[in-house]
Amino acid sequence: MIQLSETAATKIEKLRSEEGKQPSDFLRVKVKRGGCSGLSYKLDFDNILNSDDKSFEAYGTKIVIDSQSMLYVLGMVLDYEGGLNGKGFIFSNPNATKTCGCGTSFAV
Repeated sequence: MIQLSETAATKIEKLRSEEGKQPSDFLRVKVKRGGCSGLSYKLDFDNILNSDDKSFEAYGTKIVIDSQSMLYVLGMVLDYEGGLNGKGFIFSNPNATKTCGCGTSFAV
């Protein structure tokens, strides 16, 4: 399971609306090869559940993760920091042994 901050949930719902997505669309969190440290996070809106997906809900926002990506993000906290010096989405992943300055690339 991953945790979602209330600030991140609010931003996700705002983005869903701005992008014209349906209320039934959920946030898909995926880990893919690439980035400065070897692995990177990918966030997308989706509406198709696969048989190996794990789903969670926090603050009314549904999050879906495939089982392979789940191995890399178990226990992660997804937060959002906005404002002039904000970083956007922040991935606090206890499984990451190394992270990149961009904050979206990591190694395990």
